[in-house]
Amino acid sequence: MQGTARRAGRGLPGPEELRNNGVVKNVGEARETPTGAPQEELATGERSTRNRVARSILDHGPSTVAELAGRLGLTQAAVRRHLDALVADDVVEAREQRVYGARTRGRPAKVFALTDCGRDAFDQSYDKLAADALRWIQERFGGDEAVVAFARARIAEQAAEYRKAVEAAAPEDRTEALAKALSADGYAATARSAPLPQRGEQLCQHHCPVAHVAEKFPQLCDAETEIFSQLLGTHVQRLATIAHGDGVCTTFIPKISHVSHNASASTAGRNPA
Repeated sequence: MQGTARRAGRGLPGPEELRNNGVVKNVGEARETPTGAPQEELATGERSTRNRVARSILDHGPSTVAELAGRLGLTQAAVRRHLDALVADDVVEAREQRVYGARTRGRPAKVFALTDCGRDAFDQSYDKLAADALRWIQERFGGDEAVVAFARARIAEQAAEYRKAVEAAAPEDRTEALAKALSADGYAATARSAPLPQRGEQLCQHHCPVAHVAEKFPQLCDAETEIFSQLLGTHVQRLATIAHGDGVCTTFIPKISHVSHNASASTAGRNPA
């Protein structure tokens, strides 16, 4: 069973605290900490806000300081302070913002993404058990083909609800409908226009409940890509996956003039860029 041990010294959130993501009243990080407040109360407030920062990165993917400040209603200075603590405890890491398509002038913005330890703190406590089960299937029941069959059967069962959502939407809204259905399953998915010169949309999954297992068994990602193609009625291309170390699972859906649910071609390869 994998998990993130709470580190001594800084009192950062452990798995249970990070998962406790109820509404936290923002008392205004922009102001200085009030004097005379009980130390325990102040520490609890710091942890709660830090949890919100980590959760925002989970839900929205790698984020800049400005983006986090805007979403959480904090000052950028306050966000940097919490990020420094999260980086020190290996919950988040700073990285160069990945750019798809044509690059603009200037240095890419720095973004902050969850580390493997940070993702462990949410809900990946059964990863080892799942990986062991798949390895057992692989060794006893037909090698990689058995794993592929399992992955396809698993995602096909999940996709029953996704299909209802997609088929109920207008053709131009189907990627958004799929994103909402995936979010209801815990994938924190969004749909957005793809950056130029691409013509189409990007389906972004900011969280993957099986990321560590998919790292060892990429057949799970391939089967998911295939089902997206079938649901949306067009070929799709997986640009990035959390399982391969990217901050977000990103799938490109090209713009098409006619949508047919009988299409089955898909491109599971990753963009080498």
